[in-house]
Order: sequence, then C-alpha cells, then structure tokens
Amino acid sequence: MSPSMAAAVSSLRALPLHILVPLVASALAFIVAVFRRILRRQRPVYLLNYSCHLPDADRQCNLEVCEYFGLRSKRYTDETADFMRLIFRKSGLGQETFAPPFIFSGKFEKTLAFAIQEAEEGLFTVVSQLLAKSDVSPRDVSVLIVACSMFSPQPSLATMIVRRFKMRDDVKAYSFAGMGCSAGTVGIDMAARLLRVQRRPGYALVVVTENTSLNWYFGNNKHMLVTNCIFRVGSAAALITDVPARRADAKYELLRTLRTHHGADDAAYNAAVQMEDEDGGVGVALTKDLVRVAGAGLRSHIATLAPYVLPVSELLRYVYRVAWAYSGGNPKAAAALVPDFQRAFEHMCIHSGGKAVIDTVAKLLGFAPAVVEPARATLHRFGNTSSSLVFYELAYFEAKRRVRAGDRLWMLAFGTGFKACSVVWRALRDSGPDADNPWNGCAHRYPAALPVPTPRRQNYQPQPEQQQQLEEQKKQ
Repeated sequence: MSPSMAAAVSSLRALPLHILVPLVASALAFIVAVFRRILRRQRPVYLLNYSCHLPDADRQCNLEVCEYFGLRSKRYTDETADFMRLIFRKSGLGQETFAPPFIFSGKFEKTLAFAIQEAEEGLFTVVSQLLAKSDVSPRDVSVLIVACSMFSPQPSLATMIVRRFKMRDDVKAYSFAGMGCSAGTVGIDMAARLLRVQRRPGYALVVVTENTSLNWYFGNNKHMLVTNCIFRVGSAAALITDVPARRADAKYELLRTLRTHHGADDAAYNAAVQMEDEDGGVGVALTKDLVRVAGAGLRSHIATLAPYVLPVSELLRYVYRVAWAYSGGNPKAAAALVPDFQRAFEHMCIHSGGKAVIDTVAKLLGFAPAVVEPARATLHRFGNTSSSLVFYELAYFEAKRRVRAGDRLWMLAFGTGFKACSVVWRALRDSGPDADNPWNGCAHRYPAALPVPTPRRQNYQPQPEQQQQLEEQKKQ
C-alpha cells in the first residue's frame, strides 16, 4: 500500500462512527448507481439505409388524367367534377405524381386484385432495393414492421413480404392499420424499442405504404372527395439496426422519439375519419377542423418535445419572451409564442399532407419558406403518399447534398386519431443521393417557382412578367 493510501485509511479510521458509516454508505450507493447506469444504458440504434419507391413514368397522373378518368367513369356530377378540379389546382400537387394501377386499366372499378397489385409493386420494390444496397440478407432481419392505413388484407402485408423474401421462421412481424400519415415515424419508434429489448443486436425492417385502389371515392360528398385529389402512390422502406459493427456503414443515429395522442378529444378524433356517405359509398372524410386540430396537436406536441432537444440558451430566451409578454398584460401573445426550433435542427422533414397543413406548421413555428421547401417540393412532386412522406423529404435533402456529418434532423408526422410523432436523427456522415433516390433527374427543378398570385383587390397591379403569365392562364 502506498504511503498516501495508508494515510487516507488512517484518516478514515480516525473518524467517529456516526460520521464514518454514512460516508461509506454514500460511497457504496454512488458506485452502485454508476454501475446500474452503465448496465441499463440503451444500445445505440442506427438508420442503416432507406429506399423510396419511384413508379414507372406511365403511371404519372396529371390533371388531364384525373379529368379523363372522372368523365369516363360516369360516376360524378358536373358540380362534383368542378369541385375536384378546383381542389386539385389549389392542392399544391404538380403534374408528375403517380396514381394506382386501376386508374389506367380502363375498367373504372375498385377490385382486390388491383389493391394487391398496387401493394406488391411498391412494397417488393423498395424492400429489394434496400436489402441489396445495405448488404443485408432477408434472413438477417429479426423484426418486420409494415404499415398501411387503408388496406389490411388476409394474409397480412407483413406476411406477403415474409413469403416473398423467404424470411426466417422466428421473425417478429407486425402490421399497422388505421395509423394514418404518422405510421412511418411510429414504425421507427416501435422498431427501435423492439431492437433494444432483444438479447442480441439485430436488424429491423420498417416498410410503409398507402393503398388507394380500394379506397377511391365514387360519390359526391365534398369532404370525402378531397382524398381523391391529394393522395397518390408511394412507398418507403428503412433498415434499423443496433449492431455496433454497422455504425460505420449507417447514415444516421437515432437520438429521440416522441409520440403524443389526442384522440380523447372528439374534434381531433373526427377530423379525418373513414365513413359512409348518404348513398352508402365508403371514403375518408377530411373535415374543416383538420387544420385547426393539426395546429392544436402540434402545439401540445412541441411543448413536450422542446425541453429535450432545444439548447438551454433558447429555452431561457423563450421563457424570457413569455414572461415579458405576460408582464405587458398580453396573455394571448404569450400563448402564441413558440421556441425557435431552427436552433435545435439543421434539417426538418415536416409532414407534407397538404398545402394547408404545411402553411399551418410554418405559421405556428415561424418557419421561413426555405425551411418548408422540402415539404412543398415533396407534395408537388409526389403528392400525399401518407406514411412514406418523411422519407421522400429525407431523400430530397440528400439529393440536394445538404446533409453533413453531425447535422440533426427532425421528422414530424401527423396521423388520424389525432396523433403526432417526432423522430430525431443525427447524421453520421455526409450523404449524397443513392442510385435509387427518387429525386434523381428532377431535384434540380426545385424549389419550384411560386404560382402567380390571384388579384383580390381592384387596385392590384401585377408585375409585367406576372401580367404575361396571367394572360397565358386566361387563354388556357
């Protein structure tokens, strides 16, 4: 024993017993707490890679295709056709979105065969691409999560993938239904939790899609016609792993997930609901309360998320601004204040379910047009693809080569119910577009030019170039 250690032991022995016992007990408790913290530390979870489905060019659905389908089907009144045309023009969708197979079949009938075809084309393609570029065998996958809100066949979509790729017998397969556009982020959260409770590190495959073949609405209820105008074909697959050796190959590390559910409120529950119209036709009704509910749900969601992601300086600044507003006798202004989330994240994949939803998020969080640019671009290029939207936005960032090592990325998605889910990532390396990136060949066209504003006042005087565009639009 060294002289210094011997002196320390002698000093401890000289202490009175009523002081020595609490001191030793505190030291042992500290050591036990440290060891428990180390043993219970969660394994890091990584996003190894992901893929997004890009259908063939012959499946593109512009306004002319929609009008042709509506006229030939002879299911809609002239008033209904005019309403859908108006919604399409105001939706923010471009002329290159993709429609389900039955739209181009010439039969104008919803059948199970078309729904199966739509599901297989999207799911099988993205899973094949993802496994190939990730160098992972289907038999290495221990957890499979498949989400499709509107289509739940028997056997399930998860079983279809297990059968197609010959996955192992003990794979834990889960199928989500009715989760809405938040199913992609919810699937990531569930995959991470399942991996962390396994005894051995492994791989989780998350596959998300939507299916409109059996859910196209043939009726005249305006609330239910909106889905025909904005929902389009899209699928995505993500490979999540907690294998330490794959960290060098992974693109992102999962930092945090958060899910909030507001279904206890009647307005939130009924904001988007599947129902029958007065003639017995089944569709999804998007009510006028949807945007308001989305804003209220988002405000509650970010209030829970903020303390975990924002730097202390921004939290203190936010508290100061709220206190200043209250001291000035303006509680409404204080309630409207939100922290600056751009101080927490370099990139944001905001749910792009519709133009009004994007506008609401941008207004509530105070985002500049550049922040919501990926959301608007995704809506314009691919339409509302439901749960896979956030992955198309992530692909947009990579196609633009904006992701750098260490960048933090926020995925935020909403779903029916009403629910909100956030996933926070940290980039492990600089990322560029993969060979199967759906934005290859078109990313240079974005951000797209804003449409010419419609004159609403008599004294409105457009610029010369805007006047020319207005005249061309009138001729068309």
